[in-house]
Amino acid sequence: MAFIRFPWKIYQGNPYWVPPLIKDQLQKFSPGSPFRAHAEMILYIARRGEEIVGRIAGIIDHHYIQFHQEKLGFFGFFESMDDGEAARLLLSSVADWLRERGMEKMAGPMNPSTNDECGLLIDAFDSSPCLMMPYNPPYYPALIEGWGLKKAIDLYAYWLEKTFFNYDRLNRITERILKREPHLSVRSLNLRRFDEELTILKEIYNQAWSKNWGFVPMTEGEIDDLAKNLKPIIVPELVLFAYWGKEPVGFSTALPDYNIVLKHLNGKLGLLGSIKFLYFSRKIKTVRIPLLGVKHSFQKRGVEGLLYIETFKRGTQKGYPQGECSWILENNLLMQHGIEAMGGRRYKTYRIYETQI
Repeated sequence: MAFIRFPWKIYQGNPYWVPPLIKDQLQKFSPGSPFRAHAEMILYIARRGEEIVGRIAGIIDHHYIQFHQEKLGFFGFFESMDDGEAARLLLSSVADWLRERGMEKMAGPMNPSTNDECGLLIDAFDSSPCLMMPYNPPYYPALIEGWGLKKAIDLYAYWLEKTFFNYDRLNRITERILKREPHLSVRSLNLRRFDEELTILKEIYNQAWSKNWGFVPMTEGEIDDLAKNLKPIIVPELVLFAYWGKEPVGFSTALPDYNIVLKHLNGKLGLLGSIKFLYFSRKIKTVRIPLLGVKHSFQKRGVEGLLYIETFKRGTQKGYPQGECSWILENNLLMQHGIEAMGGRRYKTYRIYETQI
């Protein structure tokens, strides 16, 4: 609990930070979590005298090592006072732990992998993160880089608003795509067949993302666990499947930004928290698109564009006039150009760091 509660000290009085649910954090670190079935993790706390001044996790994901054939370990859940000595001690401790276990490189922050929150915010510190995106103080990059970590890759977040959209242009693009590819269609999630829908999603996910930087295939248990946690907040009309004839070839997921609710719960969901949850849920006007992918053989054939256009058409109809597309790899130009064509603007950058150890 000392490890989990420490961020409350870092962000005291910060209007942009979103306190995570303590229950969810405990589940994340539990030895019984699906991620821990194929990963090792160690938690460190740094103290100056009796005062806690920082925390960090060391992570070895054996699925990553097998998939990429690379002896790379991770650091994650990094939080620190503006204290260079404490940050150096934390990062050095993880590097030593990884090196002792045969790792040759260290990267992060991963909380705990690219299938969860990851990256360090390096700009736009004056706005709150969307659901399942990290936030940190402006001094963190200097602490990380001061230890010797270098940029591995940047992740972008894009912002879209209804006022940006040129609906005539979007309709023309849609008509052009469907005229060129008459076998292409899109449908929304059927909650009554949730398990069957999840099977389709698993197949597309592990195929569509397989060439992305840092990708690790999600296990059945991890996808089931994620789906169980997200099912209560899913809006079926905003989870879309793309079909080529009868073959499912892509999907996208847009989730209401429940960080707007979490801001008011202070990490707890008791009776009062439940009342607040219901009240503030009605005020959500933003969605986040965390997942949009297309099988490799069907990419660059209009599927991505149709999923984006349909997501934002349906989102605005459901009362969500704005949204974040995140995260997008800096080298994923296809996805970036598709979002920019709809009027999206890049407004946040998250960085993954790495170094030889």
